[in-house]
Amino acid sequence: MHLRLPRSLLSRNIALLVALVALSQVCSLAVLLHFVQRPRIERASIIFADYVKLLDTTLASMPPDEGRAAAARLAAHKALPPTLETPAETHPSLVDFFRTWQRDVFVEALQRHLPPELLVRWDASHDAPAAAGAAAQERLWIRLHAAGEPVWIALPMTADARASGITTALILSAVLALLAALTGYLLQRHINRPLRQLARAARRVSAGETPPPLPTDGPTEIAQVSRAFNQMTEALKQAEATRALMLAGVSHDIRTPLTKLRLAIAMALPRGSNDALVASSESYLDQIDTILQQFMDYAGSGEREAPQAGDLNALAGQLVADFAGLGHEFEFDEGELPVFAFRPIAVMRLLMNLMQNAVNYGRTGLTIRTWRDGDTACVIVADRGNGIRAEELERLKSPFSRGANARTHSGGSGLGLAIVERIARLHGGSLTFRDREGGGLEAVVRLPLTRPSSSQNGALPAAHA
Repeated sequence: MHLRLPRSLLSRNIALLVALVALSQVCSLAVLLHFVQRPRIERASIIFADYVKLLDTTLASMPPDEGRAAAARLAAHKALPPTLETPAETHPSLVDFFRTWQRDVFVEALQRHLPPELLVRWDASHDAPAAAGAAAQERLWIRLHAAGEPVWIALPMTADARASGITTALILSAVLALLAALTGYLLQRHINRPLRQLARAARRVSAGETPPPLPTDGPTEIAQVSRAFNQMTEALKQAEATRALMLAGVSHDIRTPLTKLRLAIAMALPRGSNDALVASSESYLDQIDTILQQFMDYAGSGEREAPQAGDLNALAGQLVADFAGLGHEFEFDEGELPVFAFRPIAVMRLLMNLMQNAVNYGRTGLTIRTWRDGDTACVIVADRGNGIRAEELERLKSPFSRGANARTHSGGSGLGLAIVERIARLHGGSLTFRDREGGGLEAVVRLPLTRPSSSQNGALPAAHA
């Protein structure tokens, strides 16, 4: 049978601590019973056996009349109670385990130190008078000899045969074990707190944000991890700034000669002299400019857009109208969405990229649908194109990835869906693809209606359709 361990470090450490404490208590109990309590009971049984043998010798040596009178004063019986005629089998319960164990060890040791004719029986019945108390309700019956005949006498027990002392010790041990487990739990929770902070900070970094530095005043090992994470975050921040600066410089340095080239072509080839060559050259220049802009959009310009309460349906409706003005009709199925906080420019570019992809690769059956799913606002941009294979769905969200049907469209760099993915993740949402019923493809964007306060200041990577 496969043993399933707890998943969290806290649960595993607590389970290990409880197991170790339990094992130590069991070992301590075994040592206590075998090396401390058993010798103690053996000594008590030897003393008690000497007392019983002395009493038997005294009664046996008396004249018959005096012996019977002495036996009567000791409440002697000629026969045992019916329930004690044969030794009862011992079935100790968990509650009475230690008391029963001590009793059995005592009776066994006592019988071993007595002559064979002096039999011993333990009476645990509750037939004794109530005034005698709980201790008198358990009696030890011993067969002695008085006036030449055997009689049974109930003798009082010593404290050594009872479990009062060991019971107190066991209760104290259990309390100490629980205290140790509780202390370990509190310590583990204290240690896990910086680990939870580290996990939250790592999720923010994966979402494109820059979390504040983690505290480094905890335990040495945790402090080392926090310092390393802070150094990594600072290095990523500097790398991001360097990349944005480099791309901005590249864009500026390339766009300047592109502008001059566009002007030179216009001046060298007057209108009407070679319109086909001019149109082809300007098309190539536009493609280069678009690719540069997509690189800038994916890397981010360094600007930060604050979330604002807005109407996603109104934004989508405006884009549907804009595309209709360009000759691309989208069917808009508007669902009920509340006003919630999002970055309007970023979300507008997200929708524009998806709608432009639907126009380029789907061409027909263009649809936008919005609805609310619990605490999530959902948007679908769908088309009736040739669809996409399942193994390509996640790959298309990676930078510079393009589908097989994108080869006829050379105006992009394969960053459009990567930009959409970054914007969705920046809002705490997601981008997924699925086959459309009846043919085609659906791009599904999910944006949370409520955003954690820690994500409100994240950097916004720009996007461009």
